Amino acid sequence: MAPSSSPISSRHVAVIGAGAAGLVAARELRREGHSVVVFERQEHVGGTWNYTDHVELDPLSVDPTRQIVYSSVYRSLRTNLPRECMGFVDFPFMTRPGVSAASRDPRRYPSHGEVLAYLQDFAKEFAISEMIRFETVVERVSPAEETKWRIEFTKKDDKVGRDEIYDAVVVCNGHYIEPRLADIPGISSWPGKEMHSHNYRIPEPFKEQVVVIIGSSSSAVDISRDIAGVAKEVHVASWSNASDTLIKQNGYTNLWMHSMIERVHEDGSVVFQNGKTTLADVIMHCTGFKYHFPFLETNGSVTVDDNRVGPLYKHVFAPAFAPSLSFIGLAWKVLPFHLFELQSKWIAGVLSGRVRLPSKEDMMVELIKNINDTLEAQGIPKRYSHYLGISQFEYFDWLASQYGSSGTEKWRKEMCLTGFMRAMEHPETYRDEWEDHHLVSQAYQDFSLYTH
Repeated sequence: MAPSSSPISSRHVAVIGAGAAGLVAARELRREGHSVVVFERQEHVGGTWNYTDHVELDPLSVDPTRQIVYSSVYRSLRTNLPRECMGFVDFPFMTRPGVSAASRDPRRYPSHGEVLAYLQDFAKEFAISEMIRFETVVERVSPAEETKWRIEFTKKDDKVGRDEIYDAVVVCNGHYIEPRLADIPGISSWPGKEMHSHNYRIPEPFKEQVVVIIGSSSSAVDISRDIAGVAKEVHVASWSNASDTLIKQNGYTNLWMHSMIERVHEDGSVVFQNGKTTLADVIMHCTGFKYHFPFLETNGSVTVDDNRVGPLYKHVFAPAFAPSLSFIGLAWKVLPFHLFELQSKWIAGVLSGRVRLPSKEDMMVELIKNINDTLEAQGIPKRYSHYLGISQFEYFDWLASQYGSSGTEKWRKEMCLTGFMRAMEHPETYRDEWEDHHLVSQAYQDFSLYTH
């Protein structure tokens, strides 16, 4: 849709969260001329990238009063994307001038600490912290009069809550907090320890234990190899495995791949669908997370059903409230920071009136058509509603077209796809061996155009 010729207006916008999505949203909203307040419950920027040794005492509890830990980062975590892909378009992910190189991680697939440092650099460069209210918990977001929104919040150590009215709300609270668990028959009487990767930090507690890990994505790959160095045995169960496979790369002699768990028993045994049985001490769910918006009250206009947040137009705008309520970062299996930036630019332009949205009726028609013709017709489960994968680049280019940009750089697309294939083919070495130097050179040439 072409940019609108309507007069540009400034809105008073609340952004929920100061992780990567909230930071770039705040920048783009202010660039577009909006007044912005960012609410962040932690004392620093960075969201889930703020590593902590602390874990939840009972991370599988559904008790809403539990003491929640807001990071799922483990000590050994490195990015599974090249840093060039992760950087914002005009703020490349590299060591900034004047910053000691000795204090940074120069690797192309750096540690979580380097990502946090990059986000801190970004916040400093664009003076974003001045918009942020740290240690402030958003308790409730609800519609107010004249299409506005009431934000009810409490600051640390305050005994009395406060509330304010905003023209729009952009939800950037992330989705790496609420564990999503696999359904395991017999688990209620199984005597071992059950946990989620959200509560994993270091391998040492698993010394000489038999550990079963459920999952096949990045965290399962990383953690299984992390633990294999100290555990007696590690068994990885997932739907993508059909038979027993001993992982022999990198010297492993105790790491096995299996089909999914069929059931567990009171004697501590775990039975896999391929017939293999093992006595295990620990079952760890590396099974992802739930979308969770405990503060948002819309009288049923926006719901979460088996990780389908909706109805949402293009994963962002709720038609019932468009354009005053939007979400950033729901799509997954994507280049996350790049997604956040593109969605932020679109939202900022829509709120100012520079970019038009379809009517509420037209948005709903397209939504229903997508559900009926794509998701349900192809038998795609609801929990995959926000999965993009290879289709992310089509989506990215569509977002860019909405506000008049040329879209994702060719090198970024190629580097992402090449990195993904290498991670699949060489899970042990892809972070430290690569052959895309020509793409790195192109990336730095593009960066120089923005920074000079």
